[in-house]
Amino acid sequence: MWRWLCSALRRLRGSPAASLAGGGRLPAARSAMERAVVRCVPSEPKLSLRFVLPDGSTKHMQRDQAEPLGRALARIATNAAKGHAKAAKKSKKARAEGGPAGEAAVVAPAVRLFARDGEAVAEEVPNAAAWQDGAVLQIGEAQYRVERNPPALTELQLPRSLLAGFPVCPKVSAEFAAPQHCLFRWYREQRPAAGGEAAVGDDVPAWVEVAAAERVFTPPNALVGLRLKLRCTPGDGAQRYGPPREVESSGPVEAGPGACTFDSRHLYTKKVCGEGSIRAVTYNILADTYAQTEFSRTVLYPYCAPYALELDYRQNLLKKELSGYNADLICLQEVDKSVFVDSLAPALDAFGLEGLFKIKEKQHEGLATFYRRDKFSLLSQHDVAFSEALLSDPLHKELRDKLAKYPLVQEKVLQRSSVLQVSILQSITDPSRKICVANTHLYWHPKGGNIRLIQIAVALSHIRHIACDVYPNTPVIFCGDFNSTPSSGTYSFINSGGIAEDHEDWVSNGEEERSNMSLSHPFKLLSACGEPAYTNYVGGFHGCLDYIFIDKNALEVEQVIPLPSHEEVTTHQALPSVSHPSDHIALICDLKWK
Repeated sequence: MWRWLCSALRRLRGSPAASLAGGGRLPAARSAMERAVVRCVPSEPKLSLRFVLPDGSTKHMQRDQAEPLGRALARIATNAAKGHAKAAKKSKKARAEGGPAGEAAVVAPAVRLFARDGEAVAEEVPNAAAWQDGAVLQIGEAQYRVERNPPALTELQLPRSLLAGFPVCPKVSAEFAAPQHCLFRWYREQRPAAGGEAAVGDDVPAWVEVAAAERVFTPPNALVGLRLKLRCTPGDGAQRYGPPREVESSGPVEAGPGACTFDSRHLYTKKVCGEGSIRAVTYNILADTYAQTEFSRTVLYPYCAPYALELDYRQNLLKKELSGYNADLICLQEVDKSVFVDSLAPALDAFGLEGLFKIKEKQHEGLATFYRRDKFSLLSQHDVAFSEALLSDPLHKELRDKLAKYPLVQEKVLQRSSVLQVSILQSITDPSRKICVANTHLYWHPKGGNIRLIQIAVALSHIRHIACDVYPNTPVIFCGDFNSTPSSGTYSFINSGGIAEDHEDWVSNGEEERSNMSLSHPFKLLSACGEPAYTNYVGGFHGCLDYIFIDKNALEVEQVIPLPSHEEVTTHQALPSVSHPSDHIALICDLKWK
């Protein structure tokens, strides 16, 4: 067989009719063209080529981008000849009489590539330049339309938990496409007939379309008990579409919890803020890594129904809550990495928000900052870990020298994994307006006031460098869970611009950790939402720990969205609950430039 194949290839190469890349124009197609899909990315050394040979076999080829086209066409000819040989062998076995004459009759086809204008592409042209969108590959009489980098879905997922009245946001990952340009069609399964079996027959479809063209679908109560299916066709915004994919939900739509703590707040945030205004949100969303522990279930949140602590359930509530705020900036704390990647980033992207993530060292959760794409563009990121910055950044040398006198406190500070997220955003409509958005989650321990003072000193020093030196005169919005009540040294330091060396928080953990030092910062910061009675409400504690600090020289508060009433917060004793996804409450305010 091998001797025959070599002989056939010699006949192919010696035949003028089988020129691989000779001159001439593209002959008229005798039938509809198949697809030849080419993936060619500048950052990769090889391109890939996928097509179906006339014998029905699919070929996947990897070729160097710099390789001359002639070599690639020769390889295609070899593959075509092998395909013919296999087909002839099968035919011989089927007839049980073929013999040598049947083999000799197999002739490998000519292989050529034609540009969009119909001219043959010269064989010395590099692959990267030769395989252009719209070119035609001819293998014998078969013609293939070249699709270079067509839109393609790489991932399509539905959430595991679906609740009626809550948005279902698919995770869509694509290459050479963008979710906002994809086509979406939603289906629900056919409701079972009265006897209990699905009413599916010759004339009854298994799936019924319920919504088209919507990336996010909110199932109504009528769909409780039914599964959903999504069909997505990837698009690139230039009227090019790739092959569609479908995904079915793993379970049916379930009944929602009824009224939630955030429903009344959504009445104030039905629309996105107008030009010149910024709606900011800060929210500790309770990491799953902390919610799903025996300690959490039995000691911290024993009043919360176990299913309401499950991640999938809480994500349903959280996505509805956050999307309903129509915010321009959202700063989140305690964000599990998987939650950011698989849930929040895809969901909020569907509502026009771009997400940034900073993980804590040694932990699986961190900070996330989202900004509205049609209002802001990201200029730069300047995230830091407090311990690392304090150790190595020359910016903090003075503080480092002061702290060196208190080795016990210094060691504790350096052991903490707390981080600071700093993003410089630029207004889309007025590029002269920039804003420095900072987000943090300070050390949690009730007796850690001294540690938090050091952390906030590092944070404010770093923010000053970015907002005053790197981007001079840039207003600051500083959000986070500061784990500090309004009576604390940390809050006083942020608000007043300084902290005295004899402040009581320097001995928050006893005399052995006394670390007296005076600190200052240059900002004029204001708590935009004031000092609520509480932003954290659990069985054993309630107090105000979360803030949105703004640069009062450049920004002013337009409105503060009221917090849920005490009755709403305590309906199920405390937080979290079946109607609230976290043990914290989001702070929301509308700001405007002065």
